[in-house]
Amino acid sequence: MKIAFQMDPISTVDINADSSFRLAEEAQARGHSLFYYPPDKLSFQEGKLIARGHSMEVQRVSGRPAILSVEEDVSLENFDVIWLRQNPPFDMHYITTTHLLDMIHPKTLVVNDPFWVRNYPEKLLVLNFPTLIPPTTIARDIEMIRGFKARHEDIILKPLYGNGGAGVFRLDANDGNLSSLHELFSSFSREPLIAQKFLPEVSNGDKRVILIEGQPVGAINRIPAEGETRSNMHAGGRPEKVDLTKRDKEICDAIGPILREKGQIFVGIDIIGDYLTEINLTSPTGIQELEKFDDINVAAMVWVAIEERCR
Repeated sequence: MKIAFQMDPISTVDINADSSFRLAEEAQARGHSLFYYPPDKLSFQEGKLIARGHSMEVQRVSGRPAILSVEEDVSLENFDVIWLRQNPPFDMHYITTTHLLDMIHPKTLVVNDPFWVRNYPEKLLVLNFPTLIPPTTIARDIEMIRGFKARHEDIILKPLYGNGGAGVFRLDANDGNLSSLHELFSSFSREPLIAQKFLPEVSNGDKRVILIEGQPVGAINRIPAEGETRSNMHAGGRPEKVDLTKRDKEICDAIGPILREKGQIFVGIDIIGDYLTEINLTSPTGIQELEKFDDINVAAMVWVAIEERCR
């Protein structure tokens, strides 16, 4: 098949950790041809969806993960699969690319389905499962957030459309910085904030569970660095091997059908203790870590699901 990756610069990926690189590597091993383009090079031109990019051959060489051909313009309707793999922020630029990709999906399979990636941002989709998540509020009004903090005392405050642990703050019962943080966020963004009751179980790890077609295939545990609340690997979290618990499987059983129905083939969810905190559809990570810990080929499982859908 002809596969295109819409992603951030391929030249900067970590060949030992990046999930997009691993997906491309497995596709190449399965005989598929690869094309790469950055989201800035996606355009609509007189009835055609055009991408300017490069045919590529990936290689497990540090500092040079891909050999790229001469830049060229291609019509994306001539491809079998498009991977939507650029990282958030989930801003209007990101959203516009999902609208454009909608024009060729599902005749050309876009993974994950761009309509539902757009309509189910990670911190909003979880709201459909109120019994699975910790006490949560989404608000821009400071008084509403202040009332939530008064009820729960120890909370996590973060941008609604952030990623990688950026802008995540813990405000305990004695912390008086809520007003200042609200002013800071409001000075550069009109977006609401999300607040959740702090879960002390995070000290034992924030579990990333990978689901393919709504079915869990494994998990890694991310342990926060000493002195950190955030467990994201971008923020210094340490991955470790972990098994799925009965509660993890209950959560997956509850959300799996809607993920499968909405064309979300490759998804990563976050679980702290007994609570679901995020459902990551945009550009989930964790493939290489899970493959190392569990000695399984997760990337191949993803491609089996995609090839089946294409058939």
